[in-house]
Amino acid sequence: MRITIIIITPTTEPVAEDAAGIAGADLLTLLAWLSPAFPVGGFAHSHGLEWAVESGDVDGFEATRDWIGDLLHFGSGRDDGIVLSLAHRAAAAGDPRLLGEVAETALAIQPSAERLLETTSLGNAFVKAVRAAWPTPALDLLPRGDVAYPVAVGVAAAGREMPLAAVAEAFLGAFVASLVSSAIRLGPIGQTDGQRIVAALIPVVRHAAAEAAGAGLADLGGAAFRSDIASMRHETQYTRLFRS
Repeated sequence: MRITIIIITPTTEPVAEDAAGIAGADLLTLLAWLSPAFPVGGFAHSHGLEWAVESGDVDGFEATRDWIGDLLHFGSGRDDGIVLSLAHRAAAAGDPRLLGEVAETALAIQPSAERLLETTSLGNAFVKAVRAAWPTPALDLLPRGDVAYPVAVGVAAAGREMPLAAVAEAFLGAFVASLVSSAIRLGPIGQTDGQRIVAALIPVVRHAAAEAAGAGLADLGGAAFRSDIASMRHETQYTRLFRS
């Protein structure tokens, strides 16, 4: 018996794309940037959730889901999406003046010392890691000093020409996952309920990202006051697992 082996060599390498149009290599890069393993120290922050659990505001599946969902609809999640989008657009246009205004505003709108610490510690660490492993001239557009986390991600993503829609959705999805992880460690929910919350909030993430893509500086602002107060109260909380 004679066996004939046919080897087919493709003339072009296939490029995988997701629904938002981001190419495979950049998709993997984005996933790496927003992974819990990326060295920004996100695991050390609860975004005020620790005080919310301590006070009884967040005490189970529904309360945790609603708390995080409200941040996307009305609070810091919504604002971070807008800031990221503005930074991405400014960097893509090569406009350091606009980027400087966005970066300054992103720091000014933080409602507490711990929330400011959170966004700048993550942002500064993100810039340092990306400069080392994924250098891009876009990062040189950033003003000197501390940088807010969504500004850093938006600028780096623009430097690699990642589409804004995909970046905003991935960033806000990671925001949800980080808070769910904090809630699991704090105890009001378990891992299964944590995944139910992530799944339930995917449509909210997509809506918030789409809304942020067309927003401007004047659209910044929120009404998730209980979360802002939680971040202030956490500063003097007696026992703490998290930095914020």
